[in-house]
Amino acid sequence: MSNQSMWSKNISFVDGQLHLSNIGATELAKEFGTPTFFLDEEAFRARATAWSLALAAEFGTQAGGVFYAAKSFISTAVAHWIADIGIGIDVCTGGELAVAIAGGISPKKIELHGNNKSVAEIDKAVSVGVKTIVMDSLYEIDRVAAAARKYGTRQAVFIRLTPGIQAHTHESISTAHEDVKFGFSIASGAAWEAVEKIAQLPELELKGVHCHIGSQIFGTESFEIAADRLLQFMGRYRDSYKRELPELDLGGGYGIAYMPNEVTVEPADVIPTLGRAVREAAAKYSLEVPSISIEPGRNIVGPTMFTLYEVGTVKDVTIEDGSVRKYISVDGGMSENARTALYDAEYFACIASRNSSAPLVQSRIVGKHCETGDIIIRDIKFPADVAPGDLIATPATGAYGRSMASNYNHVPRPPVVAVIAGKARVIVRRETEDDLLALDIAKM
Repeated sequence: MSNQSMWSKNISFVDGQLHLSNIGATELAKEFGTPTFFLDEEAFRARATAWSLALAAEFGTQAGGVFYAAKSFISTAVAHWIADIGIGIDVCTGGELAVAIAGGISPKKIELHGNNKSVAEIDKAVSVGVKTIVMDSLYEIDRVAAAARKYGTRQAVFIRLTPGIQAHTHESISTAHEDVKFGFSIASGAAWEAVEKIAQLPELELKGVHCHIGSQIFGTESFEIAADRLLQFMGRYRDSYKRELPELDLGGGYGIAYMPNEVTVEPADVIPTLGRAVREAAAKYSLEVPSISIEPGRNIVGPTMFTLYEVGTVKDVTIEDGSVRKYISVDGGMSENARTALYDAEYFACIASRNSSAPLVQSRIVGKHCETGDIIIRDIKFPADVAPGDLIATPATGAYGRSMASNYNHVPRPPVVAVIAGKARVIVRRETEDDLLALDIAKM
């Protein structure tokens, strides 16, 4: 049907109809409604396990572990899978921490990130005993130390470093150049100021450094440069404090296929190169190879989920150049896929309920919201016979679809349905109008 890299491993097309684990799109829509996110549980587990095994194979005893980036998508069911697989999780808010714990993940497998962690979030993290808190400002160094004193513990921390790398991705998801809200700049001296501040606080134990250069990155050059600059910084620490920092977290950001001409990054594409880069940099700065951790999120969950919509209306619109664009309106939109509006993200789609031999015409797939920018796919060649009632599937929506979903126009958010071995079950239920009204306090 199309590039398999965009679809999860258990997707197939039979007589034009999409099937997940041998369940047809028409049957899925009938049972669960639309729009709905469908998650291939086997594929999720396989992708998470593959990254963990690859890291272990490359670094051996120096493999610190995979920490799944919860911001991409998390629920208590997914947290249970992560606990089963044995990897860790990276959370960046108190809400994500609560879901991780509710899902059975040990606090010793949890890292807490965030550029503006509240006092309450820090207090909760320290009280439950999270493995590591990643420092992002001088203020929170004091806040974490205060929480550690309160609970009579010594908290392990990382420093998030900004190595001054311009990753080749969208500006809004490029996070390692100087002019961003995250981390401490190496070049400006802010990172070393953080080191010196932590050294004065016995409640904190600096275990290592962290870097996340951005998201949706293809190729390895940026990761190699980051590894060198971070290990150079660790060498400076060794020279000043006469001990080596034992851990290095290289973050995530590995790209996935959204379009037919793209290919999802796999562990074998990245991990061996990271291993070589880390070992070369460690030798260059006369360091032992530290324990290496990574934080894939999108790359694990993104390709394992698709969104199923139903077409509501279709209209032909004559545009400025005199050509005709077919507008295909579906029963979702920017409330469950904000990435097109935020990042100019590109997606693919296909009719999921039947074959079509109709010619492909210039089309735009849009949502139901009262907003001109409510666009799911800006430009796509789509079958001319698309009609109300057709089912449309958009692949690779596992990351930042449901997790960034909103109630714009008071539209209830869609459910997430996990499918494995021919069986489907709801893991996040569909919101209702009663859910929306439950937050209102009527004026008396």
